Formats: sequence, C-alpha cells, structure tokens
Amino acid sequence: LHAERFCATTDAFNFTARTMSSRRMHAAVFDAPGPPEVVEYREVDVPSPGQGEVLIQVGAAAMNHLDLWVRRGLPIETTMPHIGGSDVAGIVVEAGDETARTLLGTRVVVNPGLSCGTCRECVFGQQSLCPDFRILGEHTDGGFADFVVAPIANLHLIPDHVSFETAATLPVSYSTAWRALISRARVRAGEDVLVIGASGGTAIAAIQIAKLAGARVFAVTSGAHNVRRVKELGAEVVYDRLEVDFARALHADTRRRGVDIVVENVGTPTWESSIRSLAPGGRLVTYGATAGPAAEIDLRRLFWRQLEIIGTTMSSNGEFAAMLRVAFSGALSPVIDEILPLSQAPAAHSRLETGTHFGKLILVP
Repeated sequence: LHAERFCATTDAFNFTARTMSSRRMHAAVFDAPGPPEVVEYREVDVPSPGQGEVLIQVGAAAMNHLDLWVRRGLPIETTMPHIGGSDVAGIVVEAGDETARTLLGTRVVVNPGLSCGTCRECVFGQQSLCPDFRILGEHTDGGFADFVVAPIANLHLIPDHVSFETAATLPVSYSTAWRALISRARVRAGEDVLVIGASGGTAIAAIQIAKLAGARVFAVTSGAHNVRRVKELGAEVVYDRLEVDFARALHADTRRRGVDIVVENVGTPTWESSIRSLAPGGRLVTYGATAGPAAEIDLRRLFWRQLEIIGTTMSSNGEFAAMLRVAFSGALSPVIDEILPLSQAPAAHSRLETGTHFGKLILVP
C-alpha cells in the first residue's frame, strides 16, 4: 500500500494494519440531532468501498458551518448514526474494484460534491445543479473518522509539497468561493468587492480569490483582532460591524458609489446593509445564511439600480479542479486557526458555533 507515503512511523503503520484487520475504527458520531454534546468519539465499523469507490485513511478533515447545520438536524435526509466531515484529505488504502487498484498509496483530497453524472446538468458540466446532488459528510458519512469511502471520480492527487491539513481546508470553502466570484458573480480586475463575515473559512477564501482576480476588497468582521487579521489577508478596507454601520461607512469610502460585488453568507442581520452597499448594476452573490434565512428587499431599488441577486452553492467538477490547480500552485494561502485531535470534535463544534475562530478548524485522527 506504499504506507510509507502516509505513515511516518512503524507504529502508525501498525495501527493502520490492526484497524484494517479488525474492521473497526474511531469516529466522531452522533445518533440524533442536538447540541455539540451529542457528538461522541467512539468505535464504529470501517466502511467498505463498492464499485467505483475507494477507502481512504483520513490524514486531516476540516470543519465547516455545514457540519453545524447537519448536527442540528438539517437536512432531514442525513444518515443516522451520522459521521460528519465534508473536507477530507488522506491516502487510498483499499480499492472497491480492480479499476481503482492503481490508486493505492496515493495522497488525495476529495471533492465532496456527489452527482449522478448522467443528467442534463452533469453532462453540461454543472454538477452542483444535478437533481440528485449530495454532499459527502452531509447526505452520507464523511471524514471525521479514521477512514472514509469516496468515489474514484471525486479524487484529486495532492502534490508532495502540500500537507493533508492544508489540502483539507480547500474543498468546501475554496470551491464555493471560486464559483461564487469567478463563475457566478463574474468578478473582473478593477472592480470593488465587499466580503461579509470575513473571519470564516469561505469568506477568507473569497478575499484571496477576489484579490487574485485584481479586485479591490472591502470586508466586514467583528473585533479589533479580526480586523487586523483580515487586513493582513489583503483587504484594503475592513469594517468592524460592532463599531460602525458598514453600509454607511462604505458609501463614504467609495464616494457614494458602492461596490460592484457583495459576497454574502450571513443572511438576515446583514442583508439590508449588503443590498445598500451595491453600486448601480452591482451583483450580490450569496452562498449561506449562517445567522438567519429570512430577507426582504425593496423591489424598486432592485429594478431601478439594475441589481443582480445570485445564489450559488459548492462548485462544478471543472471549477473544483481549476481551484485546486491555483491553490496547489501557492497562489492561495488557506488560514488554519487550530489543529485538534478527532477526539476533540465536540469542542470543535462548540468553538465553530460561538464564532471565536479565524480560519479553519482541522481535526486529525
């Protein structure tokens, strides 16, 4: 299995061999929706890969707000007992069929977007619009475990210079931000972009991608510490939402024009101000509603200023691959807040829920 490419010590290799022999593993599991305390670190069966699938020994898995929604009971079709974790990087240790045997021992990161591959949307390269679109770790068991099963079609090789922890930061956050800005909002060099909730993983990705595209970035976060960190990412102007009305301040800073693009993920508390921040012809692209899904808009503002409101989620296979090429080249720099052992998954859920992090929380078996 070329285990030396993943296991740095003989002890680690022996652990893998013992686990595979007993077909038992440790995982962060919950049996019913609830608060962070429902997550338990316990032994479960190792899953078996089927046709077109592989078994991956997890090297690192990153947390997303998606994991909080799933733990709280959304969507209702989540498997129970459930293992979360959509952002997964590791090594292929078992093949479900002969076609996958050449992948044994390879370091991979998983595209968590699962689609049918045969519908009209999939054929036209819009996999995230597939009627059967699902997400690893949301609709299926994910990577908060020693091992996870994933389709061969969703695997991407990790270059030797990229760690599992870094690779695990990319799938959900960076692919979502890539599609939001590059494909959906059509960001162009010289435009102004406002990123809301700028201390979260996907918002950080959006700042970096907007900068890479040649845009001037404004951002909204909370607290002096986060303001400083966001400025270090390259945002030209950062507003502390606890101190100022960011829409009013931005209006002054852009000489009453507003911005070309607003990247929204907070929802109800920031929606009105986000709309007011748009310049004539501006585009608001939203990929989340972490603080509430209800929103209102004055339609007169919408049509008179010729605004666009754009929804987006995850990415297509092509967008995911393009994002990885750029990230692996070093042009994007993921921010990791903390790396925790998988046994600390309940604490990681609590920390993400309170919003005291900056960047990604990583769990390692």
